[in-house]
Amino acid sequence: MPTVVLVDTNVWVSAFINPLGSPARLHHAWLDHRFRVVVSLPLLDELSDVLTRPRMTRKYPIQSADVEEFLQLLIQRSQIVVPTGAVRECRDPDDDLILETAILGQARYAVSRDDDIKRDLDLIRHLEKHHVTVLSVQQFLTELDAGEI
Repeated sequence: MPTVVLVDTNVWVSAFINPLGSPARLHHAWLDHRFRVVVSLPLLDELSDVLTRPRMTRKYPIQSADVEEFLQLLIQRSQIVVPTGAVRECRDPDDDLILETAILGQARYAVSRDDDIKRDLDLIRHLEKHHVTVLSVQQFLTELDAGEI
């Protein structure tokens, strides 16, 4: 069974707007069934909100139909969990949602570009108690390519 991974919204956004970067490589690895994704409806709502903001659609060639297709694919191919708001570990309350989604979905990894998540040692220790390892996109891809995931 493929490894379960929580992919932070900021990684999906980066993959969506830059088809040549590391987040896009992660997206392609997911499309190739190299790992499974866990997500929650609030994270999907956040992703939709960010990708359809006027400043994003002015700056990048983002079409609403492409966003909808991407979200539908995430819904179809991901494990969806329902967070309760019980996790309160982060300086940024929005990050608690990411953590709770990873924990509820029994993710093995949480992949993020957010330094609040990647560098918060207390948060990292809390996640490790739930067997979730926090990795940057590049760290995750390195481990995936090495066959360690």
